[in-house]
Amino acid sequence: MQNVKYTMKNIKTNNIPIIKSLQRRTPLIFYILYFIFFIPLSSCKIYRFKDVSIPAEVKTIRINYIENKARFVNPQLSPQLTDKLRQKINNQTRLTLIQGDEADYDIRCEITGYDVTTSGISQQQASANRLIVTVNVSFKNKLDEKKNFDAPVSRNFDFSANLSLDQAQAQLTPTIIQNIVDEIFNRIFSNW
Repeated sequence: MQNVKYTMKNIKTNNIPIIKSLQRRTPLIFYILYFIFFIPLSSCKIYRFKDVSIPAEVKTIRINYIENKARFVNPQLSPQLTDKLRQKINNQTRLTLIQGDEADYDIRCEITGYDVTTSGISQQQASANRLIVTVNVSFKNKLDEKKNFDAPVSRNFDFSANLSLDQAQAQLTPTIIQNIVDEIFNRIFSNW
């Protein structure tokens, strides 16, 4: 073995395997720490979404049964949308769900569109289809009528043309319900 003194002048990374190893690992460690700590923290400052915005005087909400008035009726859609919307509002707001006409907020929705179109063609045949679900949302604020609105909420759901509509619905129904409920909720409560 050589007896070499390591001073700042004679340290060379070629001769010392530990330093060489640390130099290779340092960028990796830096990037890992950067992504774990700084990206989540900095993104909170850049993207600031307002949470549910409900005036203090609003205490109650009524969510009417979502009727299906589309040309094609998926019998599972109305009851599941109604139930999931009620659950989301109950779990993510402080509002009390009631059935009476005296509710501060009154939500009426109806499914107005449930249409299938071709969204992709390959070799002169349909390769993908698109299910377009549209729900009309009617929001009544009994405490501030300037906030009332009627607006459509629509989402597209693509599926393979090899699937029948029944097969596609079986796969897509949970996604449809989640996405439409989120859209309705955001339309009613978000301020962005």
